[in-house]
Amino acid sequence: MEFNPLECDFHYLATTTKRFFARLDMRRFPSTRLRRLRQSSFSRRLVRETRLSCDDLLYPLFLLPGQQQKQSITSMPGVEQLSLDFLLEEIAILQELKIPAVALFPVIPTEKKNQAAREAYNSEGLIPEAIRAIKKFFPEMGLMADIALDPYTSHGHDGLVTNQGIILNDETNALLVKQALCYAQAGVDAIAPSDMMDGRIGLIRQALEAKGYTNTQIIAYSAKYASHFYGPFRDAIGAGDPLKWLDKRSYQMDPCNGNEALHEVALDLAEGADVVMVKPGMPYLDIVYRIKQQFAVPTFVYQVSGEYAMLKSAIVNGYLKERESILESLLGFKRAGADAVLTYFAKQVAGWLIKG
Repeated sequence: MEFNPLECDFHYLATTTKRFFARLDMRRFPSTRLRRLRQSSFSRRLVRETRLSCDDLLYPLFLLPGQQQKQSITSMPGVEQLSLDFLLEEIAILQELKIPAVALFPVIPTEKKNQAAREAYNSEGLIPEAIRAIKKFFPEMGLMADIALDPYTSHGHDGLVTNQGIILNDETNALLVKQALCYAQAGVDAIAPSDMMDGRIGLIRQALEAKGYTNTQIIAYSAKYASHFYGPFRDAIGAGDPLKWLDKRSYQMDPCNGNEALHEVALDLAEGADVVMVKPGMPYLDIVYRIKQQFAVPTFVYQVSGEYAMLKSAIVNGYLKERESILESLLGFKRAGADAVLTYFAKQVAGWLIKG
């Protein structure tokens, strides 16, 4: 009789599955009381499946030009835009709180914005200057910089735009490569393309390799949805109300789609991404879970400005308990499979975790 390895594997799987469910069938009330392990604090701690630590946190920072500049963001209470001197002071605090990395986002003056986004790859620009300063004074702090054109364009889109309003994919990619090389030369640890142009991860990886930046990480916004939860972020980068409601559906993902996210992740990994990102967070926990199950690669999630603003508003109005609701939201990301969370609550949460 000819040996069939597929038949053998199927038999083993069927037998194992049968035994598993047989064991489950033996666990019945009252011999099994799941509440037994919930009764005491010590046992709840011992059997806890998901844990949150400072190692899970990334903190976004908004960078203003100039010195001694600090500006509150009305739609994001507790979050501020900071000039580089204040930002360095903030990083010193974050390092004490054991937060492993920060993500930089620029607030570009209107006069430096144009349709060609030339300031995006200015080696003496706001972000390259900040990268050099941060790595000089805080070499151990992980530094992630956003790769996208929207903070630098007068129209607010993530790519170059024709007179007919069409986003140019390949032409935009050429500028994203320039921006990535500019930041890598300044000493950034990780670049994070958030533009959602097709093929940009591969082109950026090729350029980094060609220039000798072989250890520069790419954290790809692989599943970035055309979400309504980004509104406050537009205020944070100084885009203003006219640009807040831009229609970016021709390049960001349709919130109706889940399988497409897996295709995006597969492409980005094949092109050289080291980490993939899901954005927004809470409405897309299923996407985080599916990516982790399918690919088992480092997966980050962005708890975006709208999520922060909703929680913050409910907390300020007394509808939610602050510590409990914030920690629960972050545990949800971890339970879904996220390895790290980019969140505006990171500094506050790190303080809680250290104090216990």
